[in-house]
Amino acid sequence: MTPDLILALTGFAIATTFSPGPNNVMLMASGANFGLRRSVPHMAGIGLGVMSLVAGAGAGLGRLFDLWDWLRPVMAVAAGLYLLYLAWRIATAAPKLRGAEPAGRPLTLLQAAAFQWVNPKAWAMALSATTLYLPDRSMGTLAVGVLVFGLVSVPSTLLWTSFGQQVGRWLTSTARLRAFNAVMAGLIVLSLVPILIA
Repeated sequence: MTPDLILALTGFAIATTFSPGPNNVMLMASGANFGLRRSVPHMAGIGLGVMSLVAGAGAGLGRLFDLWDWLRPVMAVAAGLYLLYLAWRIATAAPKLRGAEPAGRPLTLLQAAAFQWVNPKAWAMALSATTLYLPDRSMGTLAVGVLVFGLVSVPSTLLWTSFGQQVGRWLTSTARLRAFNAVMAGLIVLSLVPILIA
C-alpha cells in the first residue's frame, strides 16, 4: 500500500469518524451524563467495532448485500429499532447532577462494538473504505486499513466524549440535563432519516 493511499485513507477515516452521527451523539450524551472515565468502554467498543467491520467488509462480507437483496432492508429495520431504543434510553435517563452517581450506565464495550454491525453510517464507511482505498484487499493492505480506523477512532471518540463532559459541567439542574438528553435523543432519531429515505 503506497504512502499516498494511506494518507488518502487516513483523510477519509478522519472525515467519516469525526463527523456527526449516531456514535458521536451517543458519546456526547454519555460524556455529559457519566463523564469521560465511565464512558471509556463505550469509546473502546466503537473503535473495536469499526475495526472489525472494516476487516469484515474487506474480507467480502459487503458482497452479501449484493447476493441477498433482502439483507439490506432487514439491516435497516434492525438499525432503526436499535437507534430508537437507544434514543428512548437516553431520553428517559433519570438525570443526576454532578457529584451524584448517575442512574443507569453507559454502553458497555460489547454493546458499542456490536452496534457498529447495524450502524448504517459505519457500514457505509467500511464499504467505501474497502472499495476505494483497499482495492487489492490483501492481508497486509487490509491490516493497514483496520489499523488506520483504529488509530483515528481514538481522538474522535475522545473529542466527542470530552465535549459532552464539558457540556455536562453547564447542566447544573435536572431540568437542563433532562432537556439535553431529550435533544440528544432527538438527534439520534433524526439520524434515522437516511435509513428511511434510502
